[in-house]
Amino acid sequence: MMIDRIGYTEPIQSGKRPGRNEPVNRGSPSDSISLSSEALEKAEIYRATDLVATAPDVRTERIMELKAKINDPSYIDDRILEATADKIMEAFGL
Repeated sequence: MMIDRIGYTEPIQSGKRPGRNEPVNRGSPSDSISLSSEALEKAEIYRATDLVATAPDVRTERIMELKAKINDPSYIDDRILEATADKIMEAFGL
């Protein structure tokens, strides 16, 4: 069995460049983008979250000091407990 070609194909097409059918218009305005307010807000939240995640804990000395005070039985008295309870109530708006 013999199969004939379906058509003649020219290996090189003279005068035509593939993908360049129209001349480039150099007088066109530049491209631009605009972001929605939601996208800007999410970008700001992302930046803030990234900043917090990468920020070092610079208050380790203060945390150690507070842990030592809490573990000291003479530190916690009624005055401290009342002040703490008042601050908690203020935080909840009561």
